[in-house]
Amino acid sequence: MTTEHNAAAQPEKRSPALSESRRVSAELEQLIGPAAAGDRQAVTEIIRVVHPLVRRYCALRLGNTAYLQVTVDDVVQEILLATTNAIPRYRDQGKSFLAFVYGIAGNKVADAFRRSRQHPTYPMADVPDCVSGAAGPEEWALASERRAATQELMKVLAPSHRRVLLMRIVLGWSAAQTAEAIGTSPGVVRVIQHRALNKLRAELKPVA
Repeated sequence: MTTEHNAAAQPEKRSPALSESRRVSAELEQLIGPAAAGDRQAVTEIIRVVHPLVRRYCALRLGNTAYLQVTVDDVVQEILLATTNAIPRYRDQGKSFLAFVYGIAGNKVADAFRRSRQHPTYPMADVPDCVSGAAGPEEWALASERRAATQELMKVLAPSHRRVLLMRIVLGWSAAQTAEAIGTSPGVVRVIQHRALNKLRAELKPVA
């Protein structure tokens, strides 16, 4: 039978994703000082470390990019380039450098959606060999409209609130993972999520 003392002595179990996030954050915090001071090797290491996280973020956020002007890898490259250019100007403002990178990623993904609304593309095979169950131009157009409506609705939220909803609902991260990424506590993340969802519900409530 496990005693109370033994239970308290057992180490807390952490999810692999949360452990990875903490490891990456710690590694970046060691590298950002030298990188901002001009150490090119440190800059290279930062890009190596954040690349898989940025790509995962873009793949989940962008989904099927057939209707976009860019691919996931195009957006990833834009994010990594913007991160590299921003490193010399980076200043610690109380949030982790990983949160700073996710902020850049969020802006670049929003840019990709904005460009797609202005110049959408709907690629089609010239001569299909058989009936396809894949989404056609109409489905892509409807999906684009839904995304545009969602993006417009999300504008009522503060950027930090949008980021929390993205990580919690779209990416499926836990409160602890989200807190680690944006440099706050799980309790604050839950409060932000609750307030953001209430604000969206109020916007969607029909006017009497």
